[in-house]
Amino acid sequence: MILALALSLALPVGDVEAQDPPPFKPKAPLTFATEARTVNVTVTVRGLDGKFVKDLTTKDFTVYEDDKPQEVRFFARVFDPSRADDDGQEDAPDPTAIDLGMLFDTSTSMAEVLKLSQNAAASFLESIPRARALTTVFFDSDIRLSKYNSESQQGLFDRIQKAKSGGDTLLRDAIAVYLSRISDDPGRKIVVLFTDGEDSKSLLSTSEVKDLVRSSTVTIYPIVFGGKYENAASALQARAFMRELAELTGGEVFTPRTFRDLQPIYDGLLDELAAQYVIGYVPQGDPVPGEHRLRVDVNRTGAKVRHRRGYRVADPEKEEKRK
Repeated sequence: MILALALSLALPVGDVEAQDPPPFKPKAPLTFATEARTVNVTVTVRGLDGKFVKDLTTKDFTVYEDDKPQEVRFFARVFDPSRADDDGQEDAPDPTAIDLGMLFDTSTSMAEVLKLSQNAAASFLESIPRARALTTVFFDSDIRLSKYNSESQQGLFDRIQKAKSGGDTLLRDAIAVYLSRISDDPGRKIVVLFTDGEDSKSLLSTSEVKDLVRSSTVTIYPIVFGGKYENAASALQARAFMRELAELTGGEVFTPRTFRDLQPIYDGLLDELAAQYVIGYVPQGDPVPGEHRLRVDVNRTGAKVRHRRGYRVADPEKEEKRK
């Protein structure tokens, strides 16, 4: 079913003149694949001491798709891209580059924690190195998307601090809007979601959003605040959904209570982004529609590995009927 949502596109200062955006519809499910069908998997590894492991090589990893071992075609350490083993693909786009998405909940349920959320978002922008591209989505009863390049991100600070709470929550629809607008260029698609997890008016269901997430390359890091109704049953379900999105994509959930909690969160997240590995392989044979499970094993005793659980290939016939 095609869902049409009104998307208000707010362009930052210095962008081209505003244009009427097309009606939103969920992006047709895609794999990680480029034209060569390369599947790129972002991997985080911690040792027995809980610290990030940064000295692994290609030989330390075994990648499985649907329990079948795959031949690694690309390997890069994010913290030292110059040492990437890229099989002669020096001119290819950098698969370790970051395209950052910041989704910012400004609905009524966030009223009591909006200031903390604003400080969190501003502090995160100050902490993280400039992304190759930055997409922001402010959402309440409306969804407002803006895109910034690496040179135009400074003006976002004022916009964050001037945000006011009010209206219903279109959390699931906002995630879908973001997924429909991200670039297909190789690189890590990092999403930081500032919200209490509540959703009151989205047209998309949780299962539909999870399908879209499985069909994307994003890694989602929800920063979940207490919110106005944090002890309600719906809030518990909302936080469970945030955990599921993080687990599906290889991300992690953070739950700050005070401003003092923010810096350790950012320090940990920045350390993680700097310690990741990107591993690429080309699946054998023609793509089979449906879910494909991913597993990455590491030749290091006691290592804990985190990555997305799999990816989804669309059924071309079904997708044609949806259009």
